[in-house]
Amino acid sequence: MLKPEHLRTLVEVVQLGSFAAAANRLGYTSSAVSQQMAALERTTGVKLFERSAHSVLPTSAAEVLAGHAKVVLMDIERMVATVQAVHRNSGRRIHVGIFPSFAGVLTDALRGMDPEERAGIRVSVAECSQLIPRLGAGGEMDAAIVYQVANSGLSWPSALSRRWIAEDRYKVVLPRDWCHLEPYRVEQLVDLPWIMHHPASGDASFFDGVFARWGLNPRVVCHSDDFKITMAMIGAGMGAALVPDLALRGHGPDVVVADVPWLNTSRSIFSLVRPDRETIRLRSLLDALTV
Repeated sequence: MLKPEHLRTLVEVVQLGSFAAAANRLGYTSSAVSQQMAALERTTGVKLFERSAHSVLPTSAAEVLAGHAKVVLMDIERMVATVQAVHRNSGRRIHVGIFPSFAGVLTDALRGMDPEERAGIRVSVAECSQLIPRLGAGGEMDAAIVYQVANSGLSWPSALSRRWIAEDRYKVVLPRDWCHLEPYRVEQLVDLPWIMHHPASGDASFFDGVFARWGLNPRVVCHSDDFKITMAMIGAGMGAALVPDLALRGHGPDVVVADVPWLNTSRSIFSLVRPDRETIRLRSLLDALTV
């Protein structure tokens, strides 16, 4: 079996032209270099050097072997570096980002973990546009759970790997006092007051198109990008809104949730992962977050 240290010594001898120079470079004695080369000749069954009283000359076989050895040694160095990186990552905390209405899914997953496993996870909660920059070079996060409505305004670096998590359907949510509008056909909702996303956001542009497609002319009474605030406003009787299922978890009795077939709209939830940070522990966490 060829030994990497013998191959490394061979490369130096061929490059420097003598056992003594190679020994000086590698921190060996000339005798140790000579013994290593003799062992390499025995292992390969090939004469690698023409020896005389005052010099050693590498044979053609030695030069060919040294060329291959350089490639092998670089592969070994890359292999060791990869294993060391995996080892370092296996012991570090996982840092994952989520958008606010995904918090319920994450907390359910955390409750099912052992305390030691849970202690190894760090969480940041922010809007998707704030999470993605923290996945770039120099960023501290390993992965982020984000969403996109149709092809609306969300972009991310191509180096990140994408993994589907769920489709989150939107529902029409109305104050309880409006339950008489059932079955909530489009024509019944034409002139109602609505709570909308802030103008110019990607979500707002998409839903403007949805309302226009169905001939709805929303009388906007509130702008909110926070679904908790939106739900509170609906419960207070301010107006109706389009709210995704995840933001409806644990809603109170003061709202009506209508799953109307004409809406047929959802947001795609997926993870963005830095490939250099992906570990078995991170993949296991993402598996637990698939809904």
